[in-house]
Amino acid sequence: MRLSQLFFTTLRDDPADAEMPSHRLLVRAGYVRQLGAGIYSLLPLGFRVAKRVEQVIREEMDGIGCQELEMPVVHPADLWRESGRYDSIGPEMARFKDRAGRDMVLAMTHEEVVADLLRDIVRSYRQLPLMVYHFQTKFRDEPRSRGGLIRVREFVMKDSYSCDLDTAGLDVSYEKHYEAYSRIFERLGLRAIAVASDVGMMGGSAAHEFMVLNPAGEDELVLCEACGFSANRQVAKARVSEPPAEESLPLEEVATPGAATIADLAAFLEISPERTAKAIFLVDGTGRLVTAVVRGDMDVNETKLANTVKATVFRPAQPEEIRAAGMWPGYASPIGAHDTLVVVDELVARSSNLVAGANREGFHLRNVNAGRDYTPDVVADIVAAREGDGCPSCGAPVSIRNGIEVGNIFKLGTKYTQALGATYLGEDGNRHPIVMGSYGIGVGRAVACIVEAHHDVKGIAWPEQVAPYAAHLVSIGGAREPKVQAVARRLHDAAAAAGREVLWDDRDESPGVKLTDAELLGMPRIVTISPRSLAAGGVEVTVRATGDRSIEPVEAVEAWLTRS
Repeated sequence: MRLSQLFFTTLRDDPADAEMPSHRLLVRAGYVRQLGAGIYSLLPLGFRVAKRVEQVIREEMDGIGCQELEMPVVHPADLWRESGRYDSIGPEMARFKDRAGRDMVLAMTHEEVVADLLRDIVRSYRQLPLMVYHFQTKFRDEPRSRGGLIRVREFVMKDSYSCDLDTAGLDVSYEKHYEAYSRIFERLGLRAIAVASDVGMMGGSAAHEFMVLNPAGEDELVLCEACGFSANRQVAKARVSEPPAEESLPLEEVATPGAATIADLAAFLEISPERTAKAIFLVDGTGRLVTAVVRGDMDVNETKLANTVKATVFRPAQPEEIRAAGMWPGYASPIGAHDTLVVVDELVARSSNLVAGANREGFHLRNVNAGRDYTPDVVADIVAAREGDGCPSCGAPVSIRNGIEVGNIFKLGTKYTQALGATYLGEDGNRHPIVMGSYGIGVGRAVACIVEAHHDVKGIAWPEQVAPYAAHLVSIGGAREPKVQAVARRLHDAAAAAGREVLWDDRDESPGVKLTDAELLGMPRIVTISPRSLAAGGVEVTVRATGDRSIEPVEAVEAWLTRS
């Protein structure tokens, strides 16, 4: 490919809204262009990278026995009503009516479609197990797109689905995907960590996310270097020292003017924050007020709380809603409260004589004890693990790191097949629901994560496995140097004839512009042909990732470019 004919342009300045290196570099280097919020076009260079990533994924999926197919991006809403997700998923699902007035949705994922295919095709246990996958566009109306391709609304995902006779079969399929994903990310040049995660809207009994550590990642990971424990902070259990055993003391009201925060309260009373209890107020999607009580030195984990109370969404409660339930913002506790679901963290339930709000401004209560002074509706683990907390596996201190999710795997079980009636006739003569697993990788996000892991101040440094071209030829001197042009044409045409395309910068630009663009675009090898290199015995080959340079004979470079 001649650069003069390539549909692209580089930018000298970073896009104004770029927050991450991958966003900045993919736009500047002419790989992508934004059409709208969270909606991007892949230009030819970006498209080639995406196809290289897809091919790596395809090879590994084929390797574990998955069969590739393609399912539609537009679904009848009735299919999602059968599974129950049409009403449980919020505005992130795009809903519309077709010309006949039928309710339709844009695919967020394809569990329902697979279950529908299974109930139509699978009859007997002899047809199972099986695994299928496809690459298909998804649309999720994210409330806050960010990071270029990291969080978008429209994207291509590889999603695969395992279909088994029973949970033992699912375990086997799940392990196959786990190992395949590990190989995929290694081949893509990504150091991905598998962490236990929340099942979220997918449902099921277990899930893992494959995370790439990145300071700008939206997910927080709990990691233990001592034993290798890893989990998303959404589900990680905190291990802290047990509260001391104490005899319950009588309630005592104390004036605490201006102490509306835990920090102010602890300072005013000269106590540790862990001797306090704080209440957090949220309203779920049904309008129910949820009062969550945790120890003052800890934070509510909203994912754990949502799973505990079976909520799909939360919003902060307004002051008037809190007061209507008999509590006073800033000085609140569940004592005397009404019309609210009270969820108390396990640690608070095991603690004695904490300080909590008195439900009137400027006052708190000493010696508050859950179970005696108020009755929790639910006691559960609802706190977020913290840096330095004990590992739930070995007890060693954990660290909190940010990460970007590049893949996920779910044990769905029979959630969708039972709802849609996808069953098989077993050897026992009875019908049984098919047991499913679901496994996803976002292609565009994988591309962005590769750039996050492989770049420097000059630009991108693509791993060979995914680079759009194996080499970037830079000819110096233009028409004024016919020998240079002849060598460049020879290498370009020989590679093309061998089915191994290279990118040739044949533009009439200065050497500085060409070399700067070559470093920005990031092909694994930059092959510079100039009068100086020819006089030195060949062409200059630069390894983009390391900067190593050497003069190589033209014949040797041609042999490398044409090898299969």
